Amino acid sequence: MRLYEIAELLDGELHGPNDLEIQGVSKIDEAGTGDISFISNPKYRKFLSQTKASAVILNKNSEPTDLPHIFVDDAYVGFVLLLKAFSPKAHDYIRGISERADVHHSTQVGENVHIGPFTYIGPDVTIGKNTIIYPGSVILKKVSIGEKCLIYPNVSIREECEIGNRVIIQNGAVVGSDGFGFAPKGKEYIKIPQLGKVIVEDDVEVGANVTIDRATLGATIIKKGTKLDNLVQIAHNVVVGENSVVAAQSGIAGSSKIGQHAVIGGQVGVSGHITLGDNVTVAAQSGISKSVEDGMVLFGTPALPLTRQKRIDVSLRHLPELVKKINRLEKELEGLKERDGEDNT
Repeated sequence: MRLYEIAELLDGELHGPNDLEIQGVSKIDEAGTGDISFISNPKYRKFLSQTKASAVILNKNSEPTDLPHIFVDDAYVGFVLLLKAFSPKAHDYIRGISERADVHHSTQVGENVHIGPFTYIGPDVTIGKNTIIYPGSVILKKVSIGEKCLIYPNVSIREECEIGNRVIIQNGAVVGSDGFGFAPKGKEYIKIPQLGKVIVEDDVEVGANVTIDRATLGATIIKKGTKLDNLVQIAHNVVVGENSVVAAQSGIAGSSKIGQHAVIGGQVGVSGHITLGDNVTVAAQSGISKSVEDGMVLFGTPALPLTRQKRIDVSLRHLPELVKKINRLEKELEGLKERDGEDNT
């Protein structure tokens, strides 16, 4: 692409030759001649004097550089859009429905759907147009899948679950497995029938080996625009709000509600039957045991407001010195008491 074409694509302000040819995109410290890179974090600006990139994308509030550059509202978002333009995803699927796929005769398949070999699709399933299902997936009865979905190999979607439009489900994910429901009876546990389903709304991405349990009754819901990282566990009857992100190895226990625009770090545990408000941020390895109000930033186990937890952490680092100081002060105090007693006698 020519530099002016990139500026138009990103709706940016060009400072440099219009016809400069850009052949690829790269990180600022690895770029070569013909590459374009970006800087969104000021700490990487030091690489500007060293980079071999032919051009760079910068935030509008950044200082200009002698290197040809394009000012945009958000350099990171601009770079992502450019990556998409330079690297269209190539899917090595088989065209149409493979003869080696087992598709029930009652399945309704939209236009331009591709189903790979060794895939099983049960009765009364509906698949929207332009959806791609890679080999080895299992889709059970009465599942509905929307348009332009991408289902990678070895995905399992259990009966009666609903998948929206433009949903991406990565390898090995399980949607609609039984919720962890058991009623104690004496020394035994009786399995509670899990009669609900999972609803995954539009533009959701489900990471590799994610498990989303079906509801006991009703539905477990992943609302539109939400992104689940690899190895996330969503328990029965959970609702995850719109445009939230949950990082790897986090678990959300049954019947909890996550608000919109939540950011949940890796290895976070959320207890059951609680609510996290909108715009909540939870730092990695935190444990949430109580409901959380809108906009809070939490860290620790049990999680506390981030600023308070930081103060606690700083104090703990000095705990050995504080213990020594307290012991010394106690000895000095005992000495003062003894002297006072001698003076009184």
